[in-house]
Amino acid sequence: MRKDIRIADMAVGDEFEGFYILKTAQNKISNNGKPYLNAVISDCSGDMDAKVWDYPGPLGPADEGSIVKVRATVLEYRGSLQVSVEKIRLSDENDTYVLSQLVPVAPMDAEKAYEELLGLVRSIEDGDYRDVAEALLERHGETLKSMPAAKSVHHSFLNGLLMHTLNMMRQADFLAGLYAGTVDRSLLLAGTCLHDLGKEWEFDFSELGLVTEYSTPGQLLGHLVMGAQEVADAARGLGIPEEKALLLQHMLLSHHGEPEFGAAVRPMCAEAELLSLIDKIDSRMEIYRESLEAVAPGQFSGRIFALEKRIYKHS
Repeated sequence: MRKDIRIADMAVGDEFEGFYILKTAQNKISNNGKPYLNAVISDCSGDMDAKVWDYPGPLGPADEGSIVKVRATVLEYRGSLQVSVEKIRLSDENDTYVLSQLVPVAPMDAEKAYEELLGLVRSIEDGDYRDVAEALLERHGETLKSMPAAKSVHHSFLNGLLMHTLNMMRQADFLAGLYAGTVDRSLLLAGTCLHDLGKEWEFDFSELGLVTEYSTPGQLLGHLVMGAQEVADAARGLGIPEEKALLLQHMLLSHHGEPEFGAAVRPMCAEAELLSLIDKIDSRMEIYRESLEAVAPGQFSGRIFALEKRIYKHS
């Protein structure tokens, strides 16, 4: 039996024991009427579906984000790997593990990335848009540097929101120049910088800093609405002209593109349209990056839920 095998290194037939993060946990009932735990375990190399059959508890949703000790076997199910768990429990003070091997972190230098982000914000020529962006970064900067961008799907690791926002700012800066006659660079960069800051209130976090669940405000309002409300308040306090305040709010409310994907309204200006496309590009490319790490060259992945398809890793 292998000890503390990395998830990215797991293969069909591996029997292992080790410590992992319980990323998600749902107590369910199987077709034969028996309880089981439907979970996802993770470490710094990735995550994997896990099933604990004939399991009445005690672990469940309240334990998401905790470190657990697992004994399991790797299986293949419908073209994807998953683990069948024999034993699982919460870690305790007597356990020994290396935290840096468990908590996934963005592949970048967070301090340098934040300085680059600040540089792009300072380059915003319109003083009103720049003032709003700088004011809200002053409030959210420390959290932005550390928090994930999501519970799952993409950038769901520490520093993930910073990585996502900086990647988008780089794209926005380039595309504003490419479409200079159509796009207001200042509005586009300010909206891009601010678009996900409301996620600080949208999520609940574990002691490790990972997202465990959506908060009550996150479920009732969502980060688009909460972000737009904060922009409105900041703009009012700074004396920003009404149209500029409305445009910034519109950028945040429409950045998911379509109502079916969570947008409060559809994009109605060029900058909002471009922001929604940039957001989609970066999120989907990150899904590719994370998914391809577990695929051998010349092979297809299993079906990826967020992309609604399998993907191919070429040599």
